[in-house]
Amino acid sequence: MDRSRLIGRAGLWLFVALTGVFFLLPLYVMLVTSLKTMPEVRDSSIFALPKALTFAPWAEAWLHACSGRVCEGLRTGFWNSVVITVPSVVLSVAIGAVNGYALALWRARYAEAMFAIMLVGAFIPYQLFIYPLALSFASAGLSNSLAGVVIVHVIFGMPVTTLIFRNYYSGIPADLMNAARVDGAGFWRILGSVILPMSTPIIVVAVILQATGIWNDYLFGLIFAGRDHQPMTVQLIGLVNTRMGERPYNVHMAATLLTALVPLAIYLLSGRWFVRGIAAGAVKG
Repeated sequence: MDRSRLIGRAGLWLFVALTGVFFLLPLYVMLVTSLKTMPEVRDSSIFALPKALTFAPWAEAWLHACSGRVCEGLRTGFWNSVVITVPSVVLSVAIGAVNGYALALWRARYAEAMFAIMLVGAFIPYQLFIYPLALSFASAGLSNSLAGVVIVHVIFGMPVTTLIFRNYYSGIPADLMNAARVDGAGFWRILGSVILPMSTPIIVVAVILQATGIWNDYLFGLIFAGRDHQPMTVQLIGLVNTRMGERPYNVHMAATLLTALVPLAIYLLSGRWFVRGIAAGAVKG
């Protein structure tokens, strides 16, 4: 190996290492802090390993940490986030798959115009729609309800999932569709028997994007969910901002990690499918 190539490879690995340290160092600090007692947090460096591991901050964050006046930990917010995320992901991905299939393979009249309108909806900042949506939901009796926050997530997730599925299905050969039609299959039969069995990678991509986005959402949960359905992220902000004596930084770090565990687990368990979906055309134009 010549000298220039060796220097280039060393520079590449140095860049990768520095990037990894940059992104992983905050995670390391949070993790080691969450495993320390408060006296040790006060007296030691934030980078120091815990002298004696303790999982009491994690138990406190899950069971007893206070968010405002309510001291029930994050477990209530966790189940609220699950109840919000699951139907929102299922509905937005299902609708996006049908829309993308119809726009890419059936060439309906005005399909391109409809697709352009959806793209506009995908890229306009959603903050612009919050006030009219809040008024509309209040008039319809959906404000501060589980159904309301699920509908909001489905509405704003549908353009993105439609774009993803439409781009993926655009690469399917037209001969496959024509053969299915010759055999007498209609719109739904082709979708269920031909298209969906080929769509596992892109479905995983859409599910990962939607699940992580909805789970990490704060604004919609704060505005539309109401007090009875506050997701984990809203409770986390309340927990961190609650001031009652000394700030328990170890509990705060544990609560933050608990909130981030689900998206992290999704990526770790589905990463191979995610890469396959992206490579198969999830982001192509």
